[in-house]
Amino acid sequence: MYKENQEYCENVIAVSNRHLCKRPFLEQIKIVCEWHPKALILREKDLTEAEYEQLAGQVMKICETYKVPCILHNFWQIAVKLNCNQIHLPLPVLRQLVNQAVIQEKNQGSGTFYQIGTSVHSVEEAVEAEKLGASYLVAGHIYVTDCKKGVPPRGIRFLKEVCDAVRLPVYGIGGIHFEPEQWKELAKAGAKGGCIMSGMMTLSEEEGKAE
Repeated sequence: MYKENQEYCENVIAVSNRHLCKRPFLEQIKIVCEWHPKALILREKDLTEAEYEQLAGQVMKICETYKVPCILHNFWQIAVKLNCNQIHLPLPVLRQLVNQAVIQEKNQGSGTFYQIGTSVHSVEEAVEAEKLGASYLVAGHIYVTDCKKGVPPRGIRFLKEVCDAVRLPVYGIGGIHFEPEQWKELAKAGAKGGCIMSGMMTLSEEEGKAE
């Protein structure tokens, strides 16, 4: 499976969810890193700040071993404390930090973070995020996914509209797997790549090893 799918890995951002893992979470992160995705977003939204800090330190070490960029999520103070210069922020948090001059708009340089990502759900949000200094966007959800049960996907047309509206790299999210037709659609829409959560959190050790 690795040989069939490794061509996509450089355009995949892995997104964590320890509740989907069938083995200890850190073991799963190691398997994910063996695939060498473009980056890993540590997105564990139910943890306290202290719990997240402890886990982030462990995950960053694994990512460093495999030379996979680790992007921390939401807890920007923890990122600063752990010397992680990549952060993924909800748009309201990014907006708040820019307004408070904690981070600066893009034309002034962020100063604190090398890369700032955010998730968007409309073209208007995408345009705003670019103005606020985001480095990349995650747009979704694109396909039907169990993570959004009962919620209709926004689809490829939405993704194309976002890509056409900004100059930033855009990654689709939601129901994305290692399926050639999906990746052709993502590329045709103008996306840089896609984010995968469930597929990465359920990889087996055999699938994670390059031959």
